[in-house]
Amino acid sequence: MSNDNSSNNSCDDIVMDEFDTRLLKLTQDGIPFTHSPFAKISEELGITEEEVVQRIEKLQENGFIRRFGASIGHRAIGITANAMCTWNVPDELVEEVGAVMAGFTEVTHCYERPRYPDWPYNLFTMVHSYTKEDCEYVASEISRATGISDYQLLYSVREFKKTGVRL
Repeated sequence: MSNDNSSNNSCDDIVMDEFDTRLLKLTQDGIPFTHSPFAKISEELGITEEEVVQRIEKLQENGFIRRFGASIGHRAIGITANAMCTWNVPDELVEEVGAVMAGFTEVTHCYERPRYPDWPYNLFTMVHSYTKEDCEYVASEISRATGISDYQLLYSVREFKKTGVRL
């Protein structure tokens, strides 16, 4: 019998240390949009910017960070027409139609929800644009592409603060 664990590629044995936790806390509220976005973090941690990036990459490889990406404050850049398009899609077509809808670059979210007696809509897409007319145009293009003509556009009137998971 062998005790060779080299074939065991489980990440269960990998743990985050206190340094990694500090790094995550310093990045979780965002990094500046500058030429050297990790400069302040590297200074606080006492390591180089390259080492910060290497540690973030290692945290991703080990599954502690699922993704590391930009989140744009759309309202801050003038995108204020935000429509939740609700669609009445035959249940047997949800997967197919949802894939087409999600393929539109203007669609940021696409998901299925249950129907209710007074609410027949089961597929929801979020469209962000500069004007309501733009949102209506996108919805009409989605309708044309999918053949789904029973839909409603619900516009955001205010946005609550969005935050991710915090340590």
